[in-house]
Amino acid sequence: MAMTDSSQYVIRGGVEGRERLRILSRVMRDSSTSLFDRLGLRDGLRCLDVGCGGGDTTLELARRVGPGGNAVGFDIDQVKLDMAQAEALQQGVANVDFQVCDVCTLDGESQFDVSYARFLLTHLKAPHAAVAAIYRTLRPGGVFAVEDIDFSGHFTYPESRAFLRYRELYCATVSRRGGDPNIGLRLPSLLKQASFQELGMRVVQPIAMEGEVKLLSPLTMENISDTVMADGLATPAEIDQVIRELYEFAADPNTVGGIPRVVQAWGRRPR
Repeated sequence: MAMTDSSQYVIRGGVEGRERLRILSRVMRDSSTSLFDRLGLRDGLRCLDVGCGGGDTTLELARRVGPGGNAVGFDIDQVKLDMAQAEALQQGVANVDFQVCDVCTLDGESQFDVSYARFLLTHLKAPHAAVAAIYRTLRPGGVFAVEDIDFSGHFTYPESRAFLRYRELYCATVSRRGGDPNIGLRLPSLLKQASFQELGMRVVQPIAMEGEVKLLSPLTMENISDTVMADGLATPAEIDQVIRELYEFAADPNTVGGIPRVVQAWGRRPR
């Protein structure tokens, strides 16, 4: 869901990327909506979803603040934004808008009551600058909530050779582009440095022995394969083998798998 220079983003965009995001949104739904419950969303508020990807969370925010409020989704992937706008029309959500925008050039007026970002900062070379820009989008008293990964807390049971290689390749591709695959635990500090107050945080990590959550590792490996090959980190044959073994692991009802540890953090712009 990156919203910056696309060369920094290691995961495929477009239609293929949208399908992965659709599964990710279903896996994260309970955790993210629990976070939204903390934000005091109500009719009439104006929300910003930064790096909105396919717009699933933007639509959820719009439903929570409508009909008197509205939600705006920013991203750099026009294909995903077009799909998000079409889905909004299909679902009858009128109080939502999707716009192409780069967080690195974000310099708008303070017009939002709530800003939100999920799995965005991990891909950025300057996450502190992005948080400062998001701070400026908020009205005094506005709240920023963020969710992002700590890949060091990503695990399976039992240990899987293919998973360990996938984790190594993912972290390498993100780090090579200036991102931080373990940014989660830095989030409260980033918010504090940007002058947010009333900080809070918690950790969530969807895992299971069956279901879609176990598919996210092989799906993500598929979606970073182009970047991995471009960086010369693995051969096509090795990538195919890792993907195949990850799918086999996911299909085994006796194994445990899920997504990386996710840190949620939030803070308020002083009134």
